[in-house]
Amino acid sequence: MLTLSLFVRLEAKPGKEEEVAAFLKQGLQLANQETTTPVWFALRLGPTTFAIFDAFHDEAGRQKHLSGPIATALMAQAPNLLASPPVIERMEVLGTKLPE
Repeated sequence: MLTLSLFVRLEAKPGKEEEVAAFLKQGLQLANQETTTPVWFALRLGPTTFAIFDAFHDEAGRQKHLSGPIATALMAQAPNLLASPPVIERMEVLGTKLPE
């Protein structure tokens, strides 16, 4: 069962909105390679606000993700693309409904 998750809020710099969207779309390829990240979503919450939601079976999977290629790429691109540092919220999953 998925027990832990992350919600990462991203605010694009003015004029960088489509670059952030493209960056997140490319992140799917990296997410598909992470065996300890079974659930990963890239979201657009508004014109300049984006988010990543992912969920994990345990803390080891969450920590591996936080030090993995997506997080590394995001932190490398943050100064160029984002108006402020990513806001990373660690959450507990209370229930899930996923396709079988």
